[in-house]
Amino acid sequence: MEKQSYVYMLSSMRYGTLYIGVTSDLIRRVWQHREGLAGGFTKKYAVKTLVWFETHDDIVEAITREKQIKKWNRAWKIALIQQHNPMWTDLYPEIAG
Repeated sequence: MEKQSYVYMLSSMRYGTLYIGVTSDLIRRVWQHREGLAGGFTKKYAVKTLVWFETHDDIVEAITREKQIKKWNRAWKIALIQQHNPMWTDLYPEIAG
């Protein structure tokens, strides 16, 4: 059995800049974004708040889902967040604690 994988969405603020990623270690990866250790887009635009994620049993499945969501228009991404996290609460303390 493979390790679980995650597709996740970060936001700079409520309805702010969004970032979609995939990882096999969600806590470590989000921590890297929060600490500015993940360079590039998330560091440049201060995208640090975990607002949505889903778990997959297969990394290929997770990567496929990440690519699918990245092609969506912004309204669909916001609707996905709103459906699961209507207050745009930072989910990191929940998964890290």
